[in-house]
Amino acid sequence: MRRRLIQSTLAVVLVVIAVFGVSLVIVESRTISSSAQERVDSEAVRLVGIVDSRLLGKEDVTEDILHEQVTQDRYAVITIPGRPVIEVGTKPAGDVIRAEERGEEGELVRVEESRSTVTREVGRTLLIIGAVALLAVIAAVLLAIRQANRLTSPLTDLAETAERLGSGDPRPRHKRYGVHELDRVADVLDSSAERIARMLTAERRLAADASHQLRTPLTALSMRLEEITLTDDPDTVKEEATIALTQVERLTDVVERLLTNSRDPRTGSAVSFDLDEVIQQQLAEWRPAYRSAGRAIVSSGKRHLQAVGTPGAVAQVLAALIENSLMHGGGTVALRTRVIGNQAVVEVTDEGPGVPADLGARIFERTISGRNSTGIGLAVARDLAEADGGRLEMLQAQPPVFGLFLSREPIKRSLVPDEDEPTVR
Repeated sequence: MRRRLIQSTLAVVLVVIAVFGVSLVIVESRTISSSAQERVDSEAVRLVGIVDSRLLGKEDVTEDILHEQVTQDRYAVITIPGRPVIEVGTKPAGDVIRAEERGEEGELVRVEESRSTVTREVGRTLLIIGAVALLAVIAAVLLAIRQANRLTSPLTDLAETAERLGSGDPRPRHKRYGVHELDRVADVLDSSAERIARMLTAERRLAADASHQLRTPLTALSMRLEEITLTDDPDTVKEEATIALTQVERLTDVVERLLTNSRDPRTGSAVSFDLDEVIQQQLAEWRPAYRSAGRAIVSSGKRHLQAVGTPGAVAQVLAALIENSLMHGGGTVALRTRVIGNQAVVEVTDEGPGVPADLGARIFERTISGRNSTGIGLAVARDLAEADGGRLEMLQAQPPVFGLFLSREPIKRSLVPDEDEPTVR
């Protein structure tokens, strides 16, 4: 592109020089020739006037007298009736410019000048025009190189930006070049970089959430399958197989929820459901793990509560809180249900040391963890709670109390909080 820009600019300049230069040469050549002819004609008229004045004054007309009147490099012939022909100067050779003028006394004056003087003057003019044309070509080449650099350098830069995007580096450069079209391309590339960055972040987040959320149901399913392999009692096998099928269904629900949240984290499929069923299912699922750890998990509070939400999502939130208590807490884990205004609240607490003071409100941020865990369990749990219009809060740090707030009837999403809702900061 750089070479083509230079070639096209140079071609335009050469065409302009050819058109106007040739025309200028023709015009100047004719002007110089006309000027030379006019000078010779003027010389002839002047000599005729001198000869007439001397003849009328009865003065002599000789070569010596006229020699001083004839311009150098010109040749004059004066023919006076009844007198010898007078020649002044050296007769030019070759092509000449000639002028003849007749006086009042019948004399004839002929002035000649060699055309070589015109040729020399035309040559000097051509040399000047050629020098100007050469300077114009040089200036055009320099300007074309500068313009080509101004255009090709940003294009090379934009190509490198596109290459970086293709290689997985989605950082926008926010670099502009002062050319509207190129700046428009840069804007589009920066916008694409930001979209790619968001997509990559969403994919990494989905992968992290999937690895965390699928771990618990897979572990529970593995435990049930181990129970089946260790027993010969058909009733026990049937019971464990039924529980394993429940775990498979929950695993499927987790996958669907993760995929839904990856597209739109605010998308929920809230329905009215029995909160006791979800809590009892979680107790049955986690009791073997707590027994293995020498701990207990219990439930208390108001029974037969109806809540609005997605049962699978609520189960995942409770599972995250229960697992968090198993990993980081101590003693008995209690799930308590109560009612606040139009909300059903499930509180999860244990007898452990609680949340460290340096974590505080940051406990729900991703990658924030009190120990060597992924630090995304509570963040995912809060996203799941908010997707159906609920919320997850830390009500107390020591001993730890986490509260899951769910509406008891279908609600319209609003930016104005309910007056009866307690605000936890």
